[in-house]
Amino acid sequence: MTRRPPHRALWPVTGALAGLLLLALPHVRRWMEADMTRHMLVQYPLIALAGFFLALALPTRWRTKIKCWNVFGINGLFATALILALLMIPRLLDLALVDGRVELAKWLALLACGMALQLSWRPAGLLMQGFFLGNVLPMMAVVGYLYASSPVRVCNAYLLDDQARLGQWLVWISAGVALAWFAGLARTLMQREDAALTPLDSRPDRTGPAPR
Repeated sequence: MTRRPPHRALWPVTGALAGLLLLALPHVRRWMEADMTRHMLVQYPLIALAGFFLALALPTRWRTKIKCWNVFGINGLFATALILALLMIPRLLDLALVDGRVELAKWLALLACGMALQLSWRPAGLLMQGFFLGNVLPMMAVVGYLYASSPVRVCNAYLLDDQARLGQWLVWISAGVALAWFAGLARTLMQREDAALTPLDSRPDRTGPAPR
């Protein structure tokens, strides 16, 4: 028997569905995609975030099967990195504006990315998380540098100024995420070290007088 998702997961899932409906409204979608920065740095993350919360509604049976395929989150993170690399190709940005099939594929791919991250990030652990970010963040920085330094437009639908602004944001975001992850890593390691030392420090002093 397939178990239903817990009640605490219903609100995030409902919010994710409402957010997707809002993003899919024609005037909202056109406004998002009218600017290159909003297209990649606002619409992309919001769709992926919706997928992240929708994964909470997956039945337990499905999550168990996915866990068997996605050991330590390796396959999910690899698929996410591959999809993100493809979605940064300028040609796909152009095609998504004029071809409904590409637009639909983009949405489904971003939803899949969000779901994969929700199902893979915690099982991956610090090592695989670092490997994933060590591939994705430099890729973002390189793409951002190319966008910012290119003397010609890489997307026909967007102006050179839009392209340069997006490139600068990609570089700064990749650097910011890297610093945030390293700070979290340092904090986690310090907490683990404290937890390992605490039992030793909390033992009673046996050199003192015996209790009466």
